[in-house]
Amino acid sequence: MRISYKSYLLPTLIFSFISLSCKSNAGLEDIVTVKQVGAAATPDKIAPIERVSFDIPQLKRPTFPDLTINIEDRGAKVDSPITSIVNQTIEEVSQKGGGTVIIPKGKWRSGRIVLKSNINLHLAEGAEVEFPGNAEGYLPAVFTRHEGVEIMGPGSFIYANGENNIAVTGKGTIYGPPLDVEIRQRPNGNTVVENDIPVDAPVEKKIFDGMEGRGFYKPKTISPINCTNVLIEGITMERSTFWNVCPIYCENVIIRGITVNSVGIPSGDGIDIESCKNVLIEYCTLNCGDDCFTLKAGRGEDGLRVGKPTENVVIRYSLAQKGHGGITCGSETAGGVKNVYVHDCVFDGTQIGIRFKTRRNRAGGVNDALYEKIRMTNVGEAFKWDLLGSKRYVGELAERYPPRAINKLTPTIKDIHIKNFIVESAEKILSVNGIPEIPCSNVLIENGTINSKKLIGALNDVDGFTLRNLDIYAEDNKINILDGRNILFDDVNFAVPHGEILTNIKGDKSHNIILQNGKTRTECSLEKPIKVEKLSQALPKSRK
Repeated sequence: MRISYKSYLLPTLIFSFISLSCKSNAGLEDIVTVKQVGAAATPDKIAPIERVSFDIPQLKRPTFPDLTINIEDRGAKVDSPITSIVNQTIEEVSQKGGGTVIIPKGKWRSGRIVLKSNINLHLAEGAEVEFPGNAEGYLPAVFTRHEGVEIMGPGSFIYANGENNIAVTGKGTIYGPPLDVEIRQRPNGNTVVENDIPVDAPVEKKIFDGMEGRGFYKPKTISPINCTNVLIEGITMERSTFWNVCPIYCENVIIRGITVNSVGIPSGDGIDIESCKNVLIEYCTLNCGDDCFTLKAGRGEDGLRVGKPTENVVIRYSLAQKGHGGITCGSETAGGVKNVYVHDCVFDGTQIGIRFKTRRNRAGGVNDALYEKIRMTNVGEAFKWDLLGSKRYVGELAERYPPRAINKLTPTIKDIHIKNFIVESAEKILSVNGIPEIPCSNVLIENGTINSKKLIGALNDVDGFTLRNLDIYAEDNKINILDGRNILFDDVNFAVPHGEILTNIKGDKSHNIILQNGKTRTECSLEKPIKVEKLSQALPKSRK
């Protein structure tokens, strides 16, 4: 009689993981914990950027002249909107060469705030600024991007265009409008952006301000566009209407020590970097109604026209809690997302840990991304590649077959390296649903320990996918592969039910699928999917 897994293996699994987290693969013993990351752990100084393989400057805070004006000294009162006073003060200080505009402690109401060059907008501790819930509060329409497509629209609560040396700092809080307001009831477009916005129309004709029957795209919280030397530090954001922090076409950006709470907000992303260069994100805490840390680069035809990548991005010492993806690349990838280094982060409670998204009609892609020294706890899925999407958003393009002709809109996801990590608890280890005509390629996941209920849900349409030097504990023993080729499990130690792996291999293109431990090498064949008996159920001495 076979001993049931639940009564025998699971207690062993828990005990073994506790020891492995300290003694397993080299480099795992110093992986950060929750207490070492996030806004509460923010140091005063910005440490040098190290260990990057790409060329990024040592980013420093922008500096500002000594001139400081408190808006109360310009007549601001808590019982009246401060929009005009804040914007007039910003203009005045900027014209004098720059300085700091202070919103002091108190509950304030404001329409759109527009930053100018050499201005630090400082929200003092205890300052609470609430933004309006009607479309009229965001007039006139300004140049911005909505989900990767250029438009004239509401922009954001705090906005800048073409400015240099700007900041939003302090311990204050930015609030979106109450949850029952009019703009929250408006649809965010009729279908999807590429269908709602005419491709060939000039940007100045693409007006989405909610007036005279025109559509309305909800405003972001902070979204500078075409700016250089940008700092967003220390503040808290609550109750957004859409994405929270979203620099667009910016260069030299620092986002540190911020807190975002947007759980329950549709499309309530935390930080979205859109077509920016040289970005440092550190010590942030995000609880979001959608993805947490997100890298984007324009959508489809319009994103190709603009042609600006997101590149040279470092994310470190940050915490993602509630949210769809801890760190997500996509789904807008037209300009390309490249040169990404994520390290010393914790994903604690997100639906997915490391996530890649694009679609057949999104163009561009993602390449040259390194993730290391990551801890995941209570995640739905540790690693996920979702490259086809759903019929709701892309129609028949979400259907895997037949393969489509490769064209300028076909995205490519490749050259991804994930190493030195601990997945304390997950529902599933990973799934890849690639694009048949351009498979996901050159992925390496190595040096980690994983505790998961399910094993590998899908390795579909991949070409070159390696898992190396891993200790995997799972309550499931199934690996599903469809048209997967050049897949290598190298020195992967499985502790799974009955000490055996069941490989379910389909697709005429599936080949060269190897399970290799030491001198033992097993090739999984398409003709006869095999059951691998007792694949390294006991850890080798080098791991103990």
